[in-house]
Order: sequence, then C-alpha cells, then structure tokens
Amino acid sequence: MGHLDHAAFGWLTPVLSYVMACIGAALGLRCTVRALGATGRSRRNWLLTAASAIGTGIWTMHFVAMLGFSVSGTEIRYNVPLTILSLLVAMVVVGAGVFAVGYGRDRGRALVLGGLTTGLGVASMHYLGMAALRLHGAVRYDPVLVGFSVVIAVVAATAALWAALNIRSPVAVAVASLVMGGAVSSMHYTGMMAVSVHVSPSGEALPGATAMQFIFPLAVGLGSYLFLTSAFVALSPTAREREASASAQRPVESVAR
Repeated sequence: MGHLDHAAFGWLTPVLSYVMACIGAALGLRCTVRALGATGRSRRNWLLTAASAIGTGIWTMHFVAMLGFSVSGTEIRYNVPLTILSLLVAMVVVGAGVFAVGYGRDRGRALVLGGLTTGLGVASMHYLGMAALRLHGAVRYDPVLVGFSVVIAVVAATAALWAALNIRSPVAVAVASLVMGGAVSSMHYTGMMAVSVHVSPSGEALPGATAMQFIFPLAVGLGSYLFLTSAFVALSPTAREREASASAQRPVESVAR
C-alpha cells in the first residue's frame, strides 16, 4: 500500500484551499442576497453569478488541496476531460440548488431541496475529480467515510443557503462564509481520509497531465475570476443604494421644474 501525503507542501495547500472556499462562499452568498432583492432578468443574472462563484470556489478548493496530494511509489496524473467535467458538474448542480432557493415560493421546501441538490453536487464534484486521478495502482474508498463526507456536504450546503435566505449583514455573511469554507474543507479531507491506494510499480508512462501542467494554471485562472468578480460585486450598488439614489434625485428634479 502506498503512503498518502495530503500536505506535501506543508500548510500551504490546506490554508490556500480554505481561503478559496471562503471566497467562493462569500461571493456566492452575497450574489444570492442580491438576487433575492431583485426581479426579472437581474435576479436570474445574480443567481447565475452565485452558482458560478460557489461552484468555482469549491472546485478550486478541491484541486488546490490536491496540489499537496502525493502517493509514495507512483506519480500522479489527471484525466483532463474528467477534471473539466467535474468543474461543470459543480456549477450546474450548485446552480440548480441556488435557483431552487431563488425562485422557490415555499422557503422551507426550497431550502431542503436546494441544500440536498447543492450538497450532492459538491460531493459529485469531489469524487468525479478523484476519478480523474491516474496512477500506478488501484484506488479504494472506505464507504463509511465516503457517506460521512456526503452528509457533511449536504449539511454545509443547506446551512449556506439558509444563511443566504436569512442573513443580510455583510459581517454576518463573512462569518457564514468562514463556516462554509471550513465545512467544505472538512468534506474534502474527510473524503480524502477514505482513500487508500494499492500501488503497482510500473515503468509505463501514465496518461494525462501533471498537476503543474494543468491543475495549477486552471486553479490560478479560476482564482483570478473569483477575485475580479468579488471586486465587481463589492462595487455594484445594492437595491437599497439604488433606491436611495433615486429618492435623492427626485427632489432635485422637482426643483428644476
């Protein structure tokens, strides 16, 4: 059995992955809050941004953490199509959960449906990303820990969506994002603790791309997307600010007449 190292670079990858999960969660929650205060096309656009932010944050968290993953006795490669598919699955399934909350008339039912859908999407992304691993050996999972990781994902997603429905204060959203980031990281490392690898030494070249060839550049690109989108959301006026601006302009227009 190969020795698994989940932090080959020390605390760098666990901390950085947690930060990315928190940024994605914070951006997703703020966009969902904006969506609930909007209507029509504006609501749809905010929800799409929320889904892409949460999905991107979770995916980036997973693969930044995977940069620190190594197995003694074998190299590791990643199947590129499966890795990209895991990103698309994260966005699509998280989007389904976010839209369920954004358009659901029964908040309680929408929360349960959205939390379950989003949580299963997070878990699907994780294990689909793990299926993209290519190494000399066989990967096995502890079913109990796998089930526990899925439960953590569903609970974390439900808590995050509850926060989006009930929290408006930026400070409270920041705290909720830290909690969600911790929950997503916990889900990842619980899932990784379920992994065992039986190495079969071989001199054959592994198919796929190395983490530095593919995962690292893509993670940097998606991380940049999160930072830029965060800046855009921070600078965009809220519905209350737009109403205040419109109210301030009405007296000026009346005087001009």
